[in-house]
Amino acid sequence: MPKLKPDTIYPTEAEEAAIYEGIAADPEARELDDEWFKTAKPVREVFSPEVFAALKKPGRGRPKAENPKVFTAIRLDADLIETFKATGKGWNTRINAALRQYLSEHPFQKSAL
Repeated sequence: MPKLKPDTIYPTEAEEAAIYEGIAADPEARELDDEWFKTAKPVREVFSPEVFAALKKPGRGRPKAENPKVFTAIRLDADLIETFKATGKGWNTRINAALRQYLSEHPFQKSAL
C-alpha cells in the first residue's frame, strides 16, 4: 500500500456509509462475484488488436535514451562544482557539454592513453 501524505483526510463513518449507499444505489456499480469471474474474458480476447494496442498503457517512467548516460563518480575542485551549481538546474548537463567541447577542441589519439 502506498504511503499516504501526512495531511490525508479520511472520511468519517457517516461519510463512508453515504459512499457505500451511493454505490449500492447505482445499478451499474456492482460487486464482482465468483460467477462474474467465471465468465470474464481477457481484454485481449474482447477487443480487436488495434483497440487493445491503443488501450495499453505506455511504459512507466522516463523513456529510454538512445545513448544513456553512465553513472560515474569523479573528484572535481569545489570551486568548479560551486560555479556550475550556481548556474541553476541542469548544471550536470552543462558539465557534460563543457567536457564535450574540450574533446572537440583537443582531439587525441586512443594510443595516447
